[in-house]
Amino acid sequence: MRIATTIFLTDRTIAPVALARELEQRGFAGLYLPEHTHIPVSRDTPYPAGGDLPVEYGRTLDPFVALGQAAAVTERLALGTGITLVAQHDPIDLAKQVATLDHLSGGRFTLGVGFGWNVEEAADHGVEWKTRRARGRDRLALMRALWADEPTSYEGEFGSVRASIAYPKPLRKARGPVTGPRTLIGGAAGPKLFADIARHADGWLPIGGSGLTEAVPRLRTAWEEAGRDPAQLQVVPYAVVPTPGKLAHFAELGIEEVVAHLPSAGAPEVLRALDAYAAYL
Repeated sequence: MRIATTIFLTDRTIAPVALARELEQRGFAGLYLPEHTHIPVSRDTPYPAGGDLPVEYGRTLDPFVALGQAAAVTERLALGTGITLVAQHDPIDLAKQVATLDHLSGGRFTLGVGFGWNVEEAADHGVEWKTRRARGRDRLALMRALWADEPTSYEGEFGSVRASIAYPKPLRKARGPVTGPRTLIGGAAGPKLFADIARHADGWLPIGGSGLTEAVPRLRTAWEEAGRDPAQLQVVPYAVVPTPGKLAHFAELGIEEVVAHLPSAGAPEVLRALDAYAAYL
């Protein structure tokens, strides 16, 4: 099983270059970074995990800039977002960022997609909350028009693009309905999410990995009903604190990659966590 990692990198934590080098030298599979552009102080949206919102949410580094640094000092380490708030981006700009990072890293990029939880943050980006999922799907479709081999136009509900010359292209070939880099969608289990995954992604990025015994078979059913190849479905539990029991259970479900949670901290604390996780490599 591949063990990747995720961390809230901030202006106070270990730096991306130092972390990426340590991960590759130690044999970890990848680095996934979250995204929040800002956290409005007048926030009414409750933190999904309960309690006070951790301070790192408002100090998070831009994931594409940080992953670009990580790509430059590694050769094998997979790089990903966990997750990109697609509805909050200009899709033409985002398509260029994604394709550039994938190109420069030699196809090592995974686009983790999410629809968000912070109403106020989304509103500042001009996103009406009830439309965020539709906007996200629309953004992906527009981006894939730009990633297509031939100039392809797209006219959607929330955006459009003329048939265009747009390079570089992501390195992965099209598979089923998916064009572009490896794409995983995050979110809570349910029929709407599973339909989105089957139509628009390579798999699921469930936070924590609880409840997968019941959820994974339901996702597989939705996947196969959409005409997708069962062998291609990927489920990647995210922000997990690994234990032998958890990893054995994930393996029984056919899971081949887990993203382990690292503390949002300086180098000494992060390296201690990597030392502890080394037993699972």
